[in-house]
Amino acid sequence: MVVDALRGAVGFLSRLPIGQDDTAWEAFRHRPASFPLAGYPIGALAAVPLAVLSPPATAAAAFLAWTYVLTGVAHADGLTDLGDALAVHGDAAKRREVMRDTTVGVGGVLALAIVVLALALGAIGLTGTTRGWPAIVAVVVASEVGAKGAVATLVCLGTATHEGLGSALTANAGPGSLLAVVGALAPAFGLVAITPAAPVATLGALTTGAVVLWLARSTVGGVSGDVLGATNELARVVAIHAGVVAWAHW
Repeated sequence: MVVDALRGAVGFLSRLPIGQDDTAWEAFRHRPASFPLAGYPIGALAAVPLAVLSPPATAAAAFLAWTYVLTGVAHADGLTDLGDALAVHGDAAKRREVMRDTTVGVGGVLALAIVVLALALGAIGLTGTTRGWPAIVAVVVASEVGAKGAVATLVCLGTATHEGLGSALTANAGPGSLLAVVGALAPAFGLVAITPAAPVATLGALTTGAVVLWLARSTVGGVSGDVLGATNELARVVAIHAGVVAWAHW
């Protein structure tokens, strides 16, 4: 079942032709720990352009394009929906109505533009160092695992706003599921053996998840598929920059 859950997580969180069957999906949605577990292979694949290409600007551009080829745009779509919801005035019900609107507004465009630009700049920061490709890969993997761990945290602690993807994932999770999530995150902290920036990146992602959880509760009333997708995108960016900042001080 753990293998099926991992297949389902990889299939859900990337465009790799893995885990698209019902067995994998059911196993995945009952095991939030499979989110960060999927971050290890996804992060390793995402890091390839940064490890093999130069100069930094070229590697960063390739990383940006490859990341969205690899993971798809569904999470970015959630980011634009949340951005639109946060941009309007009104109560939680009004904001959720805006999130369901298929039209992308200024708030969504601005949120996506900031995140994409920040991701590109973070990638330039990673490749602009002389620390070598193992350290670069370690930070990217730690960032991806941390971002998935942040999503898993929302799944375990959040309450779904309505029937849909959010409820399908949160219905089978709870605070007790966090122990397995922490266990799945442990190897990412072990990447400190390669660079101390790696665990800093993971912590940056998890902190972002906590902030988004608070923000979602206070603005849209809980967790939805859009909130989970936005968490993934925001946590990845913060994590990479946290790693770059750690490098600048160590």
